[in-house]
Amino acid sequence: MSIGTCTAHPADPAPPGPAPGAKQPRPRGSLRTAGLLLGVVLLVVAAALSLAVGAKQIPLDQVWSALTGPSGTENDAIVRDLRLPRTLVGAAVGSALGLGGAVMQTLTRNPLADPGLLGVNAGASAAVVTAIGVLGITSFTGYLWFALAGAALAATAVHALGGGRWATPVRLALAGTAVNAALFGYVNGLSLWHLSTLDEMRYWSVGTLAKREVSLLLTVAPLLVAGALLALALARPLGALALGEDHALALGTRVRRVRVLSVVAITLLCGGATAVCGPIGFVGLMIPHAARAFCGPDPRWMFPYCALYAPVLLLVSDVIGRVVVPPSEIEVGTVTAFLGGLLFIHLVRRRKVAQL
Repeated sequence: MSIGTCTAHPADPAPPGPAPGAKQPRPRGSLRTAGLLLGVVLLVVAAALSLAVGAKQIPLDQVWSALTGPSGTENDAIVRDLRLPRTLVGAAVGSALGLGGAVMQTLTRNPLADPGLLGVNAGASAAVVTAIGVLGITSFTGYLWFALAGAALAATAVHALGGGRWATPVRLALAGTAVNAALFGYVNGLSLWHLSTLDEMRYWSVGTLAKREVSLLLTVAPLLVAGALLALALARPLGALALGEDHALALGTRVRRVRVLSVVAITLLCGGATAVCGPIGFVGLMIPHAARAFCGPDPRWMFPYCALYAPVLLLVSDVIGRVVVPPSEIEVGTVTAFLGGLLFIHLVRRRKVAQL
């Protein structure tokens, strides 16, 4: 009896591995972290430019000496008394506007939304023009609290008109448009009635970082910090809400509570920023789009990106306004409006946005 010869079968080939020397793809989380670190570096560079560049150029070594050494020269006075407060205010206000815009776009699921959509700018403007024209208050410190109160009341009115606890993104947008139109009509009417009010209001409404003291920032700093912490805490539930109300409810998100707290965060952030510097537009529109293109739509990443990159945009825009028509200045609100207008045109021409 012969034993048959066994035929050996070759083993299954192993899956091909990476070629020697080939680069492994980096995890997306590493790229996002690198983007945050880059934002910190750019913010430091923008702050240095804000301290050094202006009607009088000051070398960086002299800027450092003015910040760390005893004051005694004209350059020291310029850096400490004029440019340092301006830079600090710009960084805080820019971060608040960028973070507020990110919360607004996530809440309303509207990529063209900015903080003015909830009536924050219109409410602050109406309160300021009332303080100037009716009560005769002309100092920044005097009408600061009027601006904050007006922003809060307008945002509350928009939320109530939009349905209160049952508010939807579409109803919030429509209510915000109606409140904005009514309040800005009031602002224009009262400004034309009181010419002195028109002069004061014209300077505040353009949006500027000039002549803003640190004391104003310290006054609203608790509100800005509270708004920022609240917005960051809402990042996860807002991310669930962005998937749709049904998905959010299935994930255990308390939808009505999240919407109310989001409106509170937007009011604190944008109301405080508007009270200090006047309405500065398009920062809350531009930065979330740029952040979303790099880190994706997840609010847990997008919100920190906006808080870092928005002050970079605002400080750089302020520097551009100082040097483009020397020795005069263009207010930062005008520069951001120009840049934002270009972006807005680009966005509305995109097919996905045009079909909203």
